[in-house]
Amino acid sequence: MNAVTLAWRALRHTPLASSLNLLLVAIGIAMMTFILAVSAQLEERAERDATGIDLVVGAKGSPLQLILSSVYHADIPTGNIPEGTLAALAAQPLVKSTIPLALGDNFHGFRIVGSTTALAGHYGARLAQGSLFTQPMQAVFGARAARETGATLGASFAGSHGLAAGGELHQHAPYTVVGILQPTGSVVDRLILTPVASVWQVHETDPDEQAAGSVAAPAAPPERELTAVLVQYASPLAAIYLPRWVNSQARLQAAQPAFEAARLFNLLGVGIDVLRAIAAGVLLVAALSLFVALYGALEERQWDMAILRTLGASPFKLLRLLLAQGLLLSLAGAAIGWLLGHAGIGILESMQDLNLQPWRILAAEAWLPVIAAAVGLLAAAIPAARAYRTDIAATLARP
Repeated sequence: MNAVTLAWRALRHTPLASSLNLLLVAIGIAMMTFILAVSAQLEERAERDATGIDLVVGAKGSPLQLILSSVYHADIPTGNIPEGTLAALAAQPLVKSTIPLALGDNFHGFRIVGSTTALAGHYGARLAQGSLFTQPMQAVFGARAARETGATLGASFAGSHGLAAGGELHQHAPYTVVGILQPTGSVVDRLILTPVASVWQVHETDPDEQAAGSVAAPAAPPERELTAVLVQYASPLAAIYLPRWVNSQARLQAAQPAFEAARLFNLLGVGIDVLRAIAAGVLLVAALSLFVALYGALEERQWDMAILRTLGASPFKLLRLLLAQGLLLSLAGAAIGWLLGHAGIGILESMQDLNLQPWRILAAEAWLPVIAAAVGLLAAAIPAARAYRTDIAATLARP
């Protein structure tokens, strides 16, 4: 009978202690798996969504809020800017390309984004069905937005006021679905794209807004506005001069996605480090608990160990027996913890729109079984060393 079989039977002899130790190891590994996978995927997604966007021009306010609302579509905008800002930026020799954004409405919680077809092209989105929009009040759905709303080609829908579900419906200006995009793994998957003119038309023809405006009877029609403009530099010099020029304008501010994303992840990094420390603490507690269990089991089974020695078991075999118990518990706990960690990512993805891949395996996860094995071996080291030095005569002579 080999050491692994003996170790398994020994663990089965103390089911409660073994189960508790297994659970502690599993919780620690699950926390580490969850933290590693979620933080890595969120950072990758942030970099992917901001790729090719060197500058965001929007209304004055928080630069981070401007980036979150215009690049990641995860916050409310800082305000609106004049329509003429787009032409002014496009005329700058330091600007390679511009993409306008007009926000304000949603459909079942998915944002309706007024823009140009260049926004879909920027993220490498391809059509799964239909075509891109060519005129106002046509809409193209991202893959996730189409899947969760049940959008089909030719269907009509009305947007809700605001960027969260539950706002007032704009029944007077329905959109028509003309296209559905293939999945890209980027932010465009959860957007509904339409021409900027659609957003203007919806609000300019809103009976409630017209009624409110008729009271004041303005002499001239209000200036049309955008929410933000995404800018790509034509030259590295633009990073020096263009933000300064934008910030000198009375209503405009410039925010750099790379800088703001780095600042955001630095802030989040503190919390992630704390969670990692907690997970390491749980593993340390698991190691101590495993040590106490194995040491206690050795105290209770000294007679059995001595009998094994008299039957021909070498000291090295007793050493391997205790080490095998520690390894079995730690590696089994690692396997269960890995499954729990990835299942937790799946639950998080079902609750939050984070575009996570629950069962994607990261290279960093290869260290988790090694860490678990080290925990098991360290916990079993002292009991195993004591078993190795078992004095047969002294043990059997005890009453």
